[in-house]
Amino acid sequence: MSQTGHSALPKDASASVVAQQAATLQALPFSDTSDFDDASRGFLGTLDHARIASAQGRVVWSLEPYGFLSDPEAPATVNPSLWRQSRLNMNHGLFEVMPGVYQIRGLDIANMTLIEGERGVIVVDTLTSIEGARAALQLYFQHRGKRPVAAVIFTHTHTDHWGGARGVLDDGMLASGLVPIIAPNLFIEHAVSENIIAGPAMLRRAQYQFGPFLARGPRGQVDCGLGKSMAAGAVALLRPTDLIMATGDRRSIDGLDFEFQMAPNSEAPAEMHFFVPRYRLLNLAENCTHNFHNLLPFRGAEVRDALAWSKYLGEALQMWGGKADAMCGQHHWPVWGRERIDTMISQQRDLYKFAHDQTIRLMNHGLTASEIAETIRLPASLEGAWHTRGYYGHIRHNVKAVYQKYLGWYDANPVNLDPLPPIEAGKKYVEYMGGAEAMLARAAQDFAKGEFRFVAQALSHLVFADPGNQSARALLADTFEQLGYGAESATWRNAYLFGAQELREGMPKVPQRPMLPRETLAALRTEQLWDVLGVRLNGPKAEGKHIVLNWSFTDTNESFILTLQNCALTHSGGRQAATADAGFTLTRGTLDEVMAKQTSFPEAVAGGSIKCSGDPDRLYELMALMDEFPRMFEIVEPKRAVVT
Repeated sequence: MSQTGHSALPKDASASVVAQQAATLQALPFSDTSDFDDASRGFLGTLDHARIASAQGRVVWSLEPYGFLSDPEAPATVNPSLWRQSRLNMNHGLFEVMPGVYQIRGLDIANMTLIEGERGVIVVDTLTSIEGARAALQLYFQHRGKRPVAAVIFTHTHTDHWGGARGVLDDGMLASGLVPIIAPNLFIEHAVSENIIAGPAMLRRAQYQFGPFLARGPRGQVDCGLGKSMAAGAVALLRPTDLIMATGDRRSIDGLDFEFQMAPNSEAPAEMHFFVPRYRLLNLAENCTHNFHNLLPFRGAEVRDALAWSKYLGEALQMWGGKADAMCGQHHWPVWGRERIDTMISQQRDLYKFAHDQTIRLMNHGLTASEIAETIRLPASLEGAWHTRGYYGHIRHNVKAVYQKYLGWYDANPVNLDPLPPIEAGKKYVEYMGGAEAMLARAAQDFAKGEFRFVAQALSHLVFADPGNQSARALLADTFEQLGYGAESATWRNAYLFGAQELREGMPKVPQRPMLPRETLAALRTEQLWDVLGVRLNGPKAEGKHIVLNWSFTDTNESFILTLQNCALTHSGGRQAATADAGFTLTRGTLDEVMAKQTSFPEAVAGGSIKCSGDPDRLYELMALMDEFPRMFEIVEPKRAVVT
């Protein structure tokens, strides 16, 4: 027990949180249970507890730990609106959307949609993991009979929609080239930039967004809003063979006509919608889900364009309004009936438009991002629709994303132009507030009043000033916990509760990050591989170094100059330098093997798969300047490792 009386164990909900939960029960239309009917409609069968394991027996997905959600009544430690969404996301298995169209739901955070053509089945999105996709396809075959995969469609660039493609397409199918992989234009470019260039930082931040290291339970992780959590398992990126370039593009796939609509810079940088006239089926990918989506996820991303998002939904209504009998997305459950479909699309359209326009209006009145978040309220017509609730995104952080998109990080107040970093600022705040004991005493008083937001702000300064102060850590953890209990947004809950856990227990002990799979590397253009290498270069270590290397790839007929100069690694294609320090002739596949650490440059040179001219030690000198990124780094307390 700490000197403030705060133990390291999860606590009960405080009186103020209990009152907040009761108010939510009164404010929202819990008597409307139509979503529960829709989420279970068409159920055909499932796997026991949705359990999926790898060939080695490692469980990569299971809903068994979420059995506590069978209770229809929310405990005081979970916002009742979030509890409702969490229970809806427990539906799992194979579902018939209509004869000929099926969905796998609840075996991953995302859905796999299966559309039957004349001879085979078209797979829309392949889930996160190879193991999950393989199990999903087998479940479909079990109930619908085995049929060939006629095509794979990736609706957008996020990993949970393409990571499992190798579980659907085997080596023979890929080698034949007979199964098209269809995706929106610039799919590979954005899949790389969103998931690989900044991957190490994003994956660590995603632990706070999704809560994979939190215990499942009423005082822990209950959901992610879009689904339960991110799946574990093997992931590989496959390069599309057919790109959809423009709205109005059509494809005939296994005897079915598909009409496409482009939606770039909406939920993903490259995303698309489609309509299948034969089935009167509309799929709006991840742009019209049963929650308010993120305009800037906690894991990090480029800010999404709320105005464009709204316009794409409006355009979808113009193209297909009144035509669809069913609308299924790549998360959550479908909606049936033309009037219900059009109503949902129009409400989602107006949700993003409202968030955009009202943020800009208040911004132009001079309000800052935090002031806008404190001021803005959804209109009653949207506030009362379950599918507009902020389970994944939330109006309070989405408006900050809109502000950032237009005005950036700086609010124009010079005090925020060059503030002290957290450790230095923390020490001064503690000093100004009369020391740690005085600060803790005031924080304990405000905690008792339920003023958790400011208590968290104040105590964070103390933890950064003195991370060894156990009383400060304990009280800040308890404060985060109460904020998490009250949060309607699953991502807010996960972030608060995981912050509390790390303050109490430290960071989880996890193995080192695995290397990028060779299949993923092979899907990248060579220019993209050089970009991946460039962000690993340690600038201070490279001070004063100048290295020029020629590269020739015999299988792709590509040539490059790779130059280290001014502590930056640049590349130039279609050229060779006359005065290069060294030159290397090889296949692209060999470079992929080296970057996947299946071999090394010296081993490849010695084995003859890389031919070298000049001084090969210059390459080894360059590689010695590359950082290896840690899987874990501190977030709610100071960094222990010194990074330069």
